[in-house]
Amino acid sequence: MERLQNKDKQYIWHPFTQMEDWKENSQLVIEEGDGIYLYDTDGNKYIDGISSLWVTVHGHNNKNINDAIKKQLDKVSHSTLLGLANVPSIKLAEKLIKITPKGLNKVFYSDNGSTAVEIALKMAFQYWQQNKRDQGIKVSRFRGGKTKFITLKNAYHGDTVGSVSVGGIELFHEIYKPLLFNAFQVSIDLKEIEKIMKTHHKEIAAMIVEPLIQGAAGMLLQPKGFLAGVRKLCTKYDIILICDEVATGFGRTGKMFACEHEKVSPDIMCIAKGLTGGYLPIAATLTTDKIYNAFLGPFESKKTFFHGHTYTGNPLGCAAAIANLEIFEKEKTLQKLQGKIAFMKKYLQKFWKLKHVGDIRQCGFMVGIELFADKKTKKPFPYKERIGHRVILEARRLGAILRPLGDVIVLMPPLGITLKELKKLLDITYESIDSVLQKDI
Repeated sequence: MERLQNKDKQYIWHPFTQMEDWKENSQLVIEEGDGIYLYDTDGNKYIDGISSLWVTVHGHNNKNINDAIKKQLDKVSHSTLLGLANVPSIKLAEKLIKITPKGLNKVFYSDNGSTAVEIALKMAFQYWQQNKRDQGIKVSRFRGGKTKFITLKNAYHGDTVGSVSVGGIELFHEIYKPLLFNAFQVSIDLKEIEKIMKTHHKEIAAMIVEPLIQGAAGMLLQPKGFLAGVRKLCTKYDIILICDEVATGFGRTGKMFACEHEKVSPDIMCIAKGLTGGYLPIAATLTTDKIYNAFLGPFESKKTFFHGHTYTGNPLGCAAAIANLEIFEKEKTLQKLQGKIAFMKKYLQKFWKLKHVGDIRQCGFMVGIELFADKKTKKPFPYKERIGHRVILEARRLGAILRPLGDVIVLMPPLGITLKELKKLLDITYESIDSVLQKDI
């Protein structure tokens, strides 16, 4: 393992990582995965407590998904969607339209959550430009009309320039402000949102939200009815609603998509992460016939959506995604998940006994446990103390891989985890927090 660690440190620049720190410490090198477990190059076994960054749905090395990829590999590994179609992308699109909220009838493929959001923003922007011209209103091809966006404070929608522009996490986004376009940033407050919409609706193209829970912000929950309220306001003020289901989709909140909890149908939906069960980078942006139709016209009208990716609709990725969705159906994954969600909710009550646990936020199988220096006043630990990081290192020693969001310990295990395995993960998390913080810091 040491030889591989040295080569990693010599050649690789890791995401969201201070590499000076990385170079000075020993690191895990993962070699294998099976079920909910990952194995390092020394053969040590770890529960994958964060689904390898929220993507692994049914577990690693799943036979059904493996076989689907192998079968497709014997046919064709990649064929572009620019000027051609391919079988798996067609079959997957049909399946996605059947399981997503009503009205989402068109699928545009890409590679990851950031690109799915980037596409949604560009679709919404171009829709309104073309909509104005079709009404006979004189508008420059690149300016005028509804061109702005509303986003929530603490939002995270990815790391491309457009998706960062509608993001709201200062730690991640502050340095890039000179590159970004401005957006209306609002609190989770329907009155505040309506005030902005009432005043600026003629210039707002779309509002983008992470439904029910803001993941990267630290698992921040929205009040019941908020999403449905946003849907009503967007309809009232003729504003496109974009729902970013990249993190919340594919069972993470207890339903296939978070929008289902409040019976909301967005105008555009972004999906990625769990789409292929954690196997290959495939994403999709789904939209309505109304938006799609605004891009139709004679070739010379230049209404084409001029956006695409080399691996758009990759057959291997689509084959994996189809197998992933078939497992949901055959194994009744969502039905079986309900008991696990209830078990987790009950078990997490134990964590309140810990002196520095100041908040526990759960939405389905998405959990954030926030640690404070003083839980009564919600005083945070000094940033340099890296409490969250120290907790996950202790968890690693005990046999689980976690990743914190600052001092919020995140739990998002594969949906296929058993109750016995889930209890072990929770026990390790509890013991790790207790061990690191049993003395005043």
